Amino acid sequence: MTTEKIAPSILSADFTRLGDEVAEVLRGGADYVHVDVMDGIFVPNISIGVPVVESLRRAFPSAFLDVHLMITQPARYVKAFCGAGASLLTFHVEADTPENITRALADTRGCGAKTGLSVKPNTRWQALEPWLKELDMALVMTVEPGFGGQKFMADQMQKVSALRARLDEVNPACDIEVDGGIGPEAAPVALRAGANVLVAGSAVFGVKDRAARIRELRSR
Repeated sequence: MTTEKIAPSILSADFTRLGDEVAEVLRGGADYVHVDVMDGIFVPNISIGVPVVESLRRAFPSAFLDVHLMITQPARYVKAFCGAGASLLTFHVEADTPENITRALADTRGCGAKTGLSVKPNTRWQALEPWLKELDMALVMTVEPGFGGQKFMADQMQKVSALRARLDEVNPACDIEVDGGIGPEAAPVALRAGANVLVAGSAVFGVKDRAARIRELRSR
């Protein structure tokens, strides 16, 4: 596991000035740019897709684009998102059959991107077990996926701690990302539990001084 990283989610950014918003958080010390892709089927919301990832990659060629696919049958779109410039592609274990999840991970690696796999709050961390040795990141949702601005689910920290213990046995380099309700109060709770990548949407984009908030989250 590496040191903590802050990944502002553009779901909470002002899309009328997305380029400026992303530039600001990168200047402010963000490690990743978190891109939430939703299809209205896997989650009850529709967000953005391949063209936005392509635009972000053109505008920010050196940025780490942390692309989170909240979509059904993600294997259908792995190559498109990797080709658009995703640095890391995360999808959900609940989104397809184990065989297709395995194929999607293989396709992601084949495209040269890092691999991530996520679980919803009601899914046990053990659902990730078949793939733990090959992941670059495991994502534990700390809200129900689909909408920003939700309250942090502290009961997911037991899952994070158990997952960290298992990863230390089989894949110590694997990061644990938490996504949902992460702000100054929740950040230290998540870090103590064993997470090291913090997705923060409204907690970063909802304040005037984004750089100060990123420093605050990191210092926690």
